[in-house]
Amino acid sequence: MSRRTLSAALALTCALLLAGCGGGEPAGPTPAAAPTTRGEAVAPPGGSPFWVDPDSDAARQVRQYEAQGRAEDAKLLRRIAERPVAEWPAGDDPVPEIARAVRGAAAGKRTVVFVAYNIPHRDCGMYSAGGAHDARAYRDWVDSFASAIGDAPAIVVLEPDAVPHIVDGCTPGQYHDERYRLLSEAIDRLKRQSHTRVYLDAGNPAWIDDPGKLVEPLRRAGIARADGFSLNVSNFQTDDTVKRFGARLSGLLGGAHFTVDTSRNGDGPLPGDREEAWCNPPGRALGVPPTDRTGDELVDAYLWIKRPGDSDGPCRGGPSAGTWWPDYALGLARRAKA
Repeated sequence: MSRRTLSAALALTCALLLAGCGGGEPAGPTPAAAPTTRGEAVAPPGGSPFWVDPDSDAARQVRQYEAQGRAEDAKLLRRIAERPVAEWPAGDDPVPEIARAVRGAAAGKRTVVFVAYNIPHRDCGMYSAGGAHDARAYRDWVDSFASAIGDAPAIVVLEPDAVPHIVDGCTPGQYHDERYRLLSEAIDRLKRQSHTRVYLDAGNPAWIDDPGKLVEPLRRAGIARADGFSLNVSNFQTDDTVKRFGARLSGLLGGAHFTVDTSRNGDGPLPGDREEAWCNPPGRALGVPPTDRTGDELVDAYLWIKRPGDSDGPCRGGPSAGTWWPDYALGLARRAKA
């Protein structure tokens, strides 16, 4: 999924668009083959308040490695498996996945991090093309999503790429007004849940590099009624770069808070051609583990929104977008500094 720069493939059809017209995290990632034994609930290290899925792809891969006698690989991959990672409810009915996560989190009194990613015409037809069939289907989907959360404590990162794709022109103009309405309505519906915090996605500094260009679109999408905005989803920009950008955007929005995706930014972005940097770049590392103790009054949380180890798409030998790729996951974990 990419809050990222323009891919070479999309450039063939979007040559005049700004850098950043990229694909999105698939709604339905395909899990790798692994033992089906269910895992024990894991308390995240460091006092994180967020829920760790004991049956994530990473957790199942750890169990598979252990069964194969690959103790060192299992140890490395626990750096992902034992950390809280966002849930991406998939398909036309998000309820079963949300209900499972809410039940699991309730047992440990944790907060679940969700991503709502189903806006019509998402990802400009790239690797994660799809989304709800039309506006009515999307409204129904959001209503089901919110109802399934109920009164559970939750964070929802709302529609990665949706606003930046308006700004960069990747989303055709005839869909802009509808998208603004749907995002605004989604914020209102989700905020009816008493313990749900909503962060509207605002891309990353390497994509829309002038925060002023995001202000009016975010306002039209209802940012004033959200809890803030999210940055760096699925991208690799460093914490310092993202926080500087976020502080500038916050100032333009009257002090709005934000979250930062640190899932894969431990070594920053791939040097060189930004058009090639977003999709499964080699040599990257896990970033700061998820926490709400950021030490920055504007940053509400560092989160792992992109699931480390999920492919960005069929590039650099990777599988289709959202598919678990254990070799890439091991590389991220091996190079992690924490």
